[in-house]
Amino acid sequence: MSAVAAQAASPGSPVPREFADVIRAHLADLTEEMIGDIQASVPEYARPGDEKYVRAVRRAVEEALKQFLDRAADNGSGKGRLLEVFRAIGKGEANEGRPLDSLQAALRICARVAWRRLALESETLNLSRQRLCAVGEAILVYLDEIAAAAAEGYAEAQVKVAGELELRRRRLLDLLVSDPPADPRAVEDLARAVRWAVPRTLAGVAMAARSLGAGARPALPPDVLSDLDRSDPCLVVPDPEGPGRMRILDVALKDWYVVLGPPVPVNEAAQSLRLAREALALARRGVLACDQVIRCADHLSTLIIFRDEALIRVMRRVRLAPLRELRPAQRDRIAETLLAWLQSGYNANEVASRLHIHPQTVRYRLRQATELFSDQLKAPNDRFELEIALRARALSARAVQR
Repeated sequence: MSAVAAQAASPGSPVPREFADVIRAHLADLTEEMIGDIQASVPEYARPGDEKYVRAVRRAVEEALKQFLDRAADNGSGKGRLLEVFRAIGKGEANEGRPLDSLQAALRICARVAWRRLALESETLNLSRQRLCAVGEAILVYLDEIAAAAAEGYAEAQVKVAGELELRRRRLLDLLVSDPPADPRAVEDLARAVRWAVPRTLAGVAMAARSLGAGARPALPPDVLSDLDRSDPCLVVPDPEGPGRMRILDVALKDWYVVLGPPVPVNEAAQSLRLAREALALARRGVLACDQVIRCADHLSTLIIFRDEALIRVMRRVRLAPLRELRPAQRDRIAETLLAWLQSGYNANEVASRLHIHPQTVRYRLRQATELFSDQLKAPNDRFELEIALRARALSARAVQR
């Protein structure tokens, strides 16, 4: 950069007087020309009849020109105010939901129009090529400064808006899973405020990090409500049976134990989350396999069995009393074979296939089981309770082994 250009473009130096005089002489025309070019080139600012957008464009243009002239007059001492003005403009753009690219494109258009005007007036001003280059560089420095200030304000506003939006989304999650259910109108109003479409069905999701230090924040679909900072992290998933939903959760939440509650109407979200949390507790004990997302809908009978463990212990003592006379290994074989037989519709061949043993071995064990449980195998209700007791025994043994 030349010495003259460096002097003209350095942050502490005045804007070249020649350029300031050109702008001042054609201020009104330049403003309208810039606004016209912006609206012709930047779709976000080309909204006929929308006075808010027109005012936003005009404010940015007028402030850019005004601050440029002020900077020429006070030898750059107004730079602090200049940057504050454009930080505020950047914040306003973020709050209005317009992209930062649109604002920066508009600022570049302003610089182009100003340079075009200077080029037209250069002969009248009798500017040397060196001085003309210095003025051009001063324009670019000015453009960089106000664009950077606008970007800074935009980023600050986005952080604030994102924080407020996240708080509202968490509040919506709290409303959805509250028990008793919240007023549907309150849910609808808050959902509308965060642009969340109230679904026909949803599911609560209970979560826990698989290990200390794991559980990095997952990348979730935008329609999934989450609160991972609470002591019992959870999600609300709309349309849980939608195509690809389970695969998305599997991928996004690979560092977490995840239990998807049953799909329910919106006003039953608390019940879905409650069942998910009960299933999560069973998974952490080893009762349920947890190598992928657990669906409560696939384990409802297990949840029922473990809902009242004191009652189940009583049932096991009563219904499985005949096993107490056997050696531990024999006890396990008879219980396993009898449960498989009850679950297989009393088909010995299917039991053999399930347990990977010879059918003759199955028949031998079943003869032993029939002798032990003959009274309980006659009545349907007794067989039902016996199957529950045997299944509870098997699930509890799995938890111990894990």
